[in-house]
Amino acid sequence: MSNPILQAFPLSMPWQTQDPFLFSVYHLDHYPKGNGEMGPDPELLGGRSLGNDFNPYEKWRMYHGQTIPGFPYHPHRGFETITIVNKGFCDHSDSLGAAGRFGEGDVQWMTAGRGVQHSEMFPLLNDDGDNPLELFQIWLNLPKASKFVEPHFKMLWNEDVPIVTEGKATIKVVAGNYKSTEAIAPAPDSWAADPNNEVAIWNIHVDANSEYILPKVGSKVNRTLYFYEGDTIQIEGKNINSKFGIALDPLQDVHITIGAKNAHFILLQGKPINEPVAKYGPFVMNTEEEIQQAMEEYRLTQFGGWPWPYPDHVHDKEKGRFALYPDGSLVKK
Repeated sequence: MSNPILQAFPLSMPWQTQDPFLFSVYHLDHYPKGNGEMGPDPELLGGRSLGNDFNPYEKWRMYHGQTIPGFPYHPHRGFETITIVNKGFCDHSDSLGAAGRFGEGDVQWMTAGRGVQHSEMFPLLNDDGDNPLELFQIWLNLPKASKFVEPHFKMLWNEDVPIVTEGKATIKVVAGNYKSTEAIAPAPDSWAADPNNEVAIWNIHVDANSEYILPKVGSKVNRTLYFYEGDTIQIEGKNINSKFGIALDPLQDVHITIGAKNAHFILLQGKPINEPVAKYGPFVMNTEEEIQQAMEEYRLTQFGGWPWPYPDHVHDKEKGRFALYPDGSLVKK
């Protein structure tokens, strides 16, 4: 049996990915108590590069937010965003009129398709204590045939996302199948919607001083395991520190020995789309000409405009978790 590790690499910002994934980021922010208006105390903002606050050496960041942390309205075209919020909350608003507050394990799946604007803000809802945020955003590409599908917004609520307990490991099955456990269906036009593409997104937690076997896949897909929290692990005699990604041979089981601290992983897997990729910021197409067309169309149409009162729109503080869909239907949790 050959070594299942194809490559190990330090996790940068953003994380290195393989086709069909384009981009993945991990946000861990230890936000302070809120100021009553869902932001930090203004006195704590002195010296920050407001509007572009990404300092990795701070305990928390404002990102592009000025008073509330997060990402005010911005466009996307040609791919999907999958946002997993393990701790804290995200307020979503978009140009379709859809909105939501999700967190504490919820997942949002958004197909940008032909074009959408959205904002993603991180309201500090707790005024009496800290507001930790742990969030992953994953960009999954769309093939040329699906670049111009209608935008789609879907919530995968934490209560509904399947979790498998296996020995000392728990596996949250966000996409794909884990052995006999099937994830909630993804957005309908997703590359993940066809089971032949074997797309999987799993959040795996394994207890310290234990072992875990990552099961092999039946076909040659791209597979990357991100070791984002813990101390050390060992695979086939090789020690790997946390904050490393590991590209794996999908045709082999992977025997992982966990060190002295609990280990947390994200697995991204899928059949490659194998098409040219042209990227410019929030647009992902197949050619540079299509990128120019996307920029021109956004300049002319704003992808439907912005129906909300502020670029960094947040919802009422007491609103709770909810999803408002473009057709007007409302789900409260």
